[in-house]
Amino acid sequence: MFSDQKKGKMATETYTQQNSIAQGTTITGDIISDGDFRIEGSVQGNIKTPGKVVIGKTGLINGTLNSANADIEGKFSGKLMLSDTLSLKSSAHVEGEVVVGKLAVETGATFNATCVMKGTLKELNKGAGQQTTIKRPEKEHTA
Repeated sequence: MFSDQKKGKMATETYTQQNSIAQGTTITGDIISDGDFRIEGSVQGNIKTPGKVVIGKTGLINGTLNSANADIEGKFSGKLMLSDTLSLKSSAHVEGEVVVGKLAVETGATFNATCVMKGTLKELNKGAGQQTTIKRPEKEHTA
């Protein structure tokens, strides 16, 4: 009885814990996790998580980031695919290809990227199926 509850609780805690890559640490390769990330070191590779990734001021990612949300204070180069919000702080430097739902940029951030906002595309596609009728005013005839 008690062991079942502990197993369930431990599994829940694993998903809510934050992974951290400290300053001075370099990781080369792909990372897949169910937890959030805080990166102060360097990642040369791809990161995939359903959570949030924070790249601190000393952090660097060179690769692909696929997550729900990201806050960037450091440097990112590569392909950034977020299902929700990208927040760029004033010290952020982003280069590459970006696909997001929402974008927030502070003054001073460097953003040299192609950017597609998925929310905007959805709204445009919804409107594409609707038909709009424009009526012109009838001309007056004077005799």
